[in-house]
Amino acid sequence: MQLFEHAANLHMHTPYSDGEAYHAQIAQAALAAGLDLVCVTDHNVWVQGPERYYAEGERRVLLLVGEELHDAARQPQKNHLLVYNHSRELAPLAAQPQALIDAVRETGGLAFLAHPCDAAVPLIDYEAIDWVTWEVTGYTGLEIWNYMSDWARLLTTKAAALRYSLNPDLGVTGPAAETLARWDALTAAGQRVVGIGNSDAHATVYQKWGVSRCLFPYEFLFRQVNTHLLTREPLTGDAGQDRDRLMAALGAGHCFIGYDGIAPTRGFRFSASGDHGSLTMGDETTNRGGLTLQLTAPQPATLRLLRDGREVARKDGQSLTQVLPAGETGAFRAEAYLSYKGRLRGWIYSNPIYVRP
Repeated sequence: MQLFEHAANLHMHTPYSDGEAYHAQIAQAALAAGLDLVCVTDHNVWVQGPERYYAEGERRVLLLVGEELHDAARQPQKNHLLVYNHSRELAPLAAQPQALIDAVRETGGLAFLAHPCDAAVPLIDYEAIDWVTWEVTGYTGLEIWNYMSDWARLLTTKAAALRYSLNPDLGVTGPAAETLARWDALTAAGQRVVGIGNSDAHATVYQKWGVSRCLFPYEFLFRQVNTHLLTREPLTGDAGQDRDRLMAALGAGHCFIGYDGIAPTRGFRFSASGDHGSLTMGDETTNRGGLTLQLTAPQPATLRLLRDGREVARKDGQSLTQVLPAGETGAFRAEAYLSYKGRLRGWIYSNPIYVRP
């Protein structure tokens, strides 16, 4: 099955909320970083107008506009929702998470719980902006890896803050364990939950302990953790058609999360084949006659296959094949790890293939 891959970053901000660069500048940073798609998600403001292709030479990037919605009156802040592909301003519903998610669906949009297991960082007086209203239903997925949120967890002391501010790749090793556990618990219970990974880019200039510096420019972050979308047809160059094609892939979970900052992840694939033909990440199937699961990485790595969050196979190499006997079910996803700067780090996290009874 031929698939077309598109590297995307789907969480960033402009001066319309709390970012530093406007849409055209963000598009230039995305072009420089080699991305195919970015989606600007300002807080509680839906900016109409900048959606289009931006080009430089033969390279182009599609810039879309989404939103990060939350109840601004709530203290402390909780329940941030990333919304894509919606057609109207929904911020007035932000105080009612279920009503908000329902409205997103009604507009044909996609709803993702942003940094759902965010943690407080006392050293910099940062309060956790995690998701707490877990009884909601109908959302599309979780932001399982938010680069800035997970980097902030490293700031436990002044020495650690200085070290990881200047060299974030020394400490960033993967998504928060509790986020992965939450994701696996939801999919093991039978829920479809699409996982995505983003930068949460602001390009904030930090002023602390006498130092003033923009630690994380947009281009730098766009080279780190991204969501790679897979479409069954190539993009056309028409912004409207391509938006629909990419959002359909995102909603279906035809994607994986790649830590491109340590090594390129383009080319990773996780598939299943059986009585119903060939399937990719996000697809559902039954298992009457047995299934073959196959994962392939762009370079040798430590590969893991998980069923409902528990490891069922591991191999060092560039590919791993696992045959499931007839009748075996579960939510199967793949992971790849690379050794980088002396530590084993999470490199790639696939979305599940759902094998149903």
